[in-house]
Amino acid sequence: MKTLHNYVLGQWIPGDGDGQLLYNAVTNEPIATASTKGIPFADVLQYGRSVGNPALRNMTFHERGLMLKALALYLREHLDELYAISYQTGATRADSWVDIEGGIGNLFANASLRRKLGNESFYAEGETHLLGKNGTFIGQHLLVPKEGVAIHINAFNFPVWGMLEKIAVNLLAGMPAVVKPATVTSFLTEAVVQKIIASGILPAGALQLLCGSAGDMLNHTTFQDVVTFTGSASTGMMLKSNPHILQETVPFTMEADSLNCMVLGEDVTPEMPEWDLFVKEVRKEMTLKAGQRCTGVRRIFVPANKLEAVQQSLAKALAQTVIGNPLNDKVRMGSLAGQSQRQEVKAQVQTLMQHASIAYGTLDDIDVVDANGTVGAFMSPLLLLNTQPFDASEVHDVEAFGPVSTLMPYNGLDEAIALSKMGKGSLVSTIVTANPSIARKYVIGAGTHHGRILVLNAECAKENTGHGSPLPLLVHGGPGRAGGGEEMGGLRGVKHYMQRLAVQGSPNMLTAVTGQYQPGADGQHSTVHPFTKYFEELSVGDQLITEPRLITAEDITAFADLSGDHFYAHLTNTDFADTMFTGQVAHGYFIMSAAAGLFVESYQKNPVLLNYGIDELRFTKPVYPGASVYVRFTCKEKLPQEKREATDIPRGIVKWYVEILDELNEIVGVATILTMVRKREE
Repeated sequence: MKTLHNYVLGQWIPGDGDGQLLYNAVTNEPIATASTKGIPFADVLQYGRSVGNPALRNMTFHERGLMLKALALYLREHLDELYAISYQTGATRADSWVDIEGGIGNLFANASLRRKLGNESFYAEGETHLLGKNGTFIGQHLLVPKEGVAIHINAFNFPVWGMLEKIAVNLLAGMPAVVKPATVTSFLTEAVVQKIIASGILPAGALQLLCGSAGDMLNHTTFQDVVTFTGSASTGMMLKSNPHILQETVPFTMEADSLNCMVLGEDVTPEMPEWDLFVKEVRKEMTLKAGQRCTGVRRIFVPANKLEAVQQSLAKALAQTVIGNPLNDKVRMGSLAGQSQRQEVKAQVQTLMQHASIAYGTLDDIDVVDANGTVGAFMSPLLLLNTQPFDASEVHDVEAFGPVSTLMPYNGLDEAIALSKMGKGSLVSTIVTANPSIARKYVIGAGTHHGRILVLNAECAKENTGHGSPLPLLVHGGPGRAGGGEEMGGLRGVKHYMQRLAVQGSPNMLTAVTGQYQPGADGQHSTVHPFTKYFEELSVGDQLITEPRLITAEDITAFADLSGDHFYAHLTNTDFADTMFTGQVAHGYFIMSAAAGLFVESYQKNPVLLNYGIDELRFTKPVYPGASVYVRFTCKEKLPQEKREATDIPRGIVKWYVEILDELNEIVGVATILTMVRKREE
């Protein structure tokens, strides 16, 4: 029998003693033991802080992102091995795909965020704030990686996704992780971490693994650490209330199992495609992972006059679910994670049945394919029926964490919204409707009690990712019972692992601190045009001040004819009474085009490959015929790009701060433009 090892302090170490026995969920055969007894938790955290943290903090976002991408590509080479182990958790191929490849997808998604975060180890957040009248005192928010470790305490249902969706974010932010998966399925997490460590992609100390109890680890945390928890609300509250966590004000993010709900809109009838979408979505959410999903649908609300028809449709759909050994191609629902889990779910069902009856399924033994239904942790999908949802608190308080949902009626959308809120906060809710007014009313009315709302109709049916699928670039979490926290969410998730601080000073000082040119800072002038420099040769602050150009009425009229923009303010024969202008005014886009004509090096091929776009463009003062404009053109920021193909031209993106000024030295337009610039070498 295999003994799981913990990866701590840079080595694989088994725990002391016999450890906890882990079982194959399908056959109930023992497959491994796990223990963390004897592990020095204080040393584990300090190792992460002293070894892993400096290594990650010294990397730029670009380097961290490429690290995540490399790790994702590496893990994809080992899918068959991981799938073979995943079956032992009771997961079907589809279940494992969500867990394993969904987790790897999180690595890819977060890796792509490097393009938004710049090429520094920290992140300059938001706009620069002018704090003094003369522009010599400004402020900027920065986000720097915390100096601690990210401690992830994960649930049993997604042993791969649960780890990868969290570490992808903290590693990109520049913090190392200590991962404590739920022990019952930790054998799969251990297999993934073995691959990660063997790859050599992560720096030493960036990832540690504990297969067993967390012991007194939380008692050794500091305010620089971050704790994230996924699991039951009761366990999460116990951990969050740890006196040391409270005393040290350790950031604690909780994502707890919740009583998520789906609502069938009053407009939907059996003849509409939305009816079939609703039935299909409920069946999927009840049977995928055998209902063991924190986002699984637990409460189903339908119009009272359609209750019987929905019940019949759901029963017919659930009857098509083939249950059994996940290795059998015909099987669509595997087992629960273990016998103890099945016993717990059945006990929760008994509580729910105090005010409900079984509309489909059975609590008795069931027929399964290619397995023993008694020995394995198999269970029938159970659709319960509660006809008095306002009078039964259990259905809004008790979660049966398995293939169990309760069908309930409502009268009017206001009742549906009220019922959805009785779960006291959830991770996700779905409204299935073809009526935009119903969708709007439900989202605005119920939004305070759900972390995510899916509006499902025929238009998005083919591309929608489903009620139960959190996405890397959207927040995952919810209020109240759901834990009150957020995970993932693109840049939002990264910021959870960083310290925000306000930096104040002169434009020159903040340019030096941030590595980005700040308006009002001194420029670096040269006789060499910046467009003749390769990417490596450019420096932030390189500046060109152009010669002026006279703007004439003929210019404005010609641009109107060329562009087709004959807005009245650009015409000479307009009566300008009761307008904002005193006469013909230049197009803002003409002024921007004229500015480009002033700053572009146009007579010879140079390292600038193309115009990549404009991030910001504002026209701040009207320009009339007879005015002269010139440009202050400054290198604002440099962003490297990696080659996707061997034949690609080595290049990077350069952001330029463009200030267009008139003869009074007043700014008439300001923009940030982007160019793609060739590198001299790769």
